Amino acid sequence: MLPARHRLRSSTDFAEVFRGARGAGGSRSGSRFIVVHANSTDARAGQPPRVGLVVSKTVGNAVVRNRTKRILRALMSTRISQLPDGVDVIIRAKTDLPGTPTATLAQDLDRLLSTVLRRVVPQKGH
Repeated sequence: MLPARHRLRSSTDFAEVFRGARGAGGSRSGSRFIVVHANSTDARAGQPPRVGLVVSKTVGNAVVRNRTKRILRALMSTRISQLPDGVDVIIRAKTDLPGTPTATLAQDLDRLLSTVLRRVVPQKGH
């Protein structure tokens, strides 16, 4: 479970991350199973990272969508400490995700997170 301070909730926050991921302040990267959007702004500097999930009806029925959200939430709860302060991340499930082994999904998520965070967070000393 993600603590409340680490959750994206409002539609405006989601819209900012999606908009930012297409612009200069953010990034997005995808695979066959998920797309990870990330955004970092000066207004969020020093605040805890936040995570949002998007699982549409094309992924499956309510049971499948809820199972998908539980899996993604559990994976992110173990990775939240790796996210730098001020970063907002959205994970969007794609249609192929249901039935994917959790280990495969975890590897995919780690790879995509490192890709978008490298683009969003400026490296020290460079």
